[in-house]
Amino acid sequence: MVDAGPGHNRDHAPTYWIGTAGKPPKDDGPVSGDMDVDVVVVGSGYTGLSTAIHLAKEHGIKATVLEANKVAWGCSTRNGGQAQISSGRLKRSQWIQRWGVDVAKKMHGEVVEAFELFNDLVNSDDIDCDPQTGGHYYIAHRAKVIPKLEKESALLNEVFGYGSRVMGRDELHEKHVKDQEAHGAMWEPDGTSIHAAKLAFSYVKLARKLGAKIHTASPVMGWKIVDGVHHLTTPGGTVRARAVALATAGYTPPGLSGRTKHRLMPILSNSIVTRKLTKSELAECGIQTRSPLTDTRTLRHYYRLLPDNRMQIGSRSAITGEDAENPKHLALLRKGLHRKFPALTDIDLDYSWWGWVDVSHDMMPRICQPDKDESIFYAMGYGGNGVMYSAQAGKRMAQLIAGKGQELDLPIFTSPLPSHGILTPFRRMGQRMMYPYYYLRDEIL
Repeated sequence: MVDAGPGHNRDHAPTYWIGTAGKPPKDDGPVSGDMDVDVVVVGSGYTGLSTAIHLAKEHGIKATVLEANKVAWGCSTRNGGQAQISSGRLKRSQWIQRWGVDVAKKMHGEVVEAFELFNDLVNSDDIDCDPQTGGHYYIAHRAKVIPKLEKESALLNEVFGYGSRVMGRDELHEKHVKDQEAHGAMWEPDGTSIHAAKLAFSYVKLARKLGAKIHTASPVMGWKIVDGVHHLTTPGGTVRARAVALATAGYTPPGLSGRTKHRLMPILSNSIVTRKLTKSELAECGIQTRSPLTDTRTLRHYYRLLPDNRMQIGSRSAITGEDAENPKHLALLRKGLHRKFPALTDIDLDYSWWGWVDVSHDMMPRICQPDKDESIFYAMGYGGNGVMYSAQAGKRMAQLIAGKGQELDLPIFTSPLPSHGILTPFRRMGQRMMYPYYYLRDEIL
């Protein structure tokens, strides 16, 4: 929100993913001179890499990816590694309220197709990311939430033909996980856990295998359009392109483009990973699944058992980056872990990090060409649900760039991200007021 950009050639955050992924794959190094290319993709995270992959695979276009820091430096190596059948932060019932049943059904079809694409990718020979299937558990952290989950599950099943179901505390504890806060859960059959950095690094290898160039340490410091050609200035030279795709998510610099300025509200999320759990600790926690787990708080906890028997948990954090390292945020996250699993009280941590989540003003992403007279495209605004949908978003953005997106008629494709406009300077003030309210609503009222 304040920095001019994400930096230049910064190292990755000290995440569990980076610590256990092995050596990063080769890239094409910094831009080292002026060049003319077909398409520039700004950002080398999941979305940017998926765009490059699908441009090559489906349209024969070899993209040039520009990354300010190390490859997949932002959201793609800081997330929780959870893939769910969702896009944005709105539930199916909220889709209906906003767009009506017919559009909501088409939107559901889009995310179903997206999950199929994601599964095909992560189970292909080109991707090595330790996928673990088993569905997604939406954990009711209070008893009063159960009726809401039952209503949402019935809607999923009856209107969308989707096989979710609600289970009580006893079944959840006996067969799935002994989360001591849980009063039950809604289970969705589509949910996959992945190793976040291994997925990103596999995307890098696949994109380069298909002919894309990935230039790290190459932040876009200037951008002008001359006779319809984009001139992107980097420390090593100017890259000229006929089209530009923005895939910078929560790390989008305020001055990068007028098309993205004030269109996102980056929100901080903290994550921790414990030491490896002992057999007795595993038994006390009763974790019989390695699928994604998410609780029903507004500022939700997302958690899971990792393949090496460490526990990972994350949740929303500080209001500003300046306060991100404040120990109180780590203490709150520890407290959340201990409420769920008392056996893990004061357990040693092996990893702790934070990162920005790209939340849009209306809680839904956009994959669009905001001005039909300009060859600028963007895909962002996932609101914390980008691990899965970013693969499809990259595919859709590639379609738009190739001029083959005429059938993309959903609102997330046909309208730009809404602007915060004159409210922009006051967003953090509003956030400071809303967080205590969310706490009261989630924990007390």
